[in-house]
Amino acid sequence: MDQDLWAVLPDRERDQWEYVSGQALGPLHFGMSWTDCIAAMAGRGFAAVSDATEAGWRVAEFRQPEPYSWQSAVRCYFDVVDQDRVLEYVLVDGRTGPQVTCEGIRLIGRVPSELAQEMEAHAAAYETGIRFSYGGDVFCDGFEMEPGTQRAGDSVVTWAFFFNAGEDHSNARDGAPAAIWQHR
Repeated sequence: MDQDLWAVLPDRERDQWEYVSGQALGPLHFGMSWTDCIAAMAGRGFAAVSDATEAGWRVAEFRQPEPYSWQSAVRCYFDVVDQDRVLEYVLVDGRTGPQVTCEGIRLIGRVPSELAQEMEAHAAAYETGIRFSYGGDVFCDGFEMEPGTQRAGDSVVTWAFFFNAGEDHSNARDGAPAAIWQHR
């Protein structure tokens, strides 16, 4: 099979997920158990391909069915200090991950400047603030997510990670697994 390593899954071929800030992301819920996460993802057709521990986090990696089974679509991070291993962070890949919508804004696989314009318009319409990710990408206060960009051939598309920030967004961002910031 000839695999295009830079292929970006069209929206019509992506699983469609709704994000409720800090609570639920498609079939996933923050605070859910490892076992429930694996079952929820399997119910949506995603195969668990990795169960590893990375720098204090237990990580489950999921892939789409063929023809995109060669690349991770979703990575779920569980705190290994907690014996119950509850879901803390979810990273959705920009090329092969599901399309995630929050407050009517499509977040995944987008041209970064277009997503930034929609975020800025949303912030103005709802009189919320905007923030910038470590990579300089724009997102709205209260979304409890951060976008990033990754290469897709000669262009870039957006990916995002999602979390429950609690009282302080910066604590969730600063406590995120280091591997998230290396996603490409």
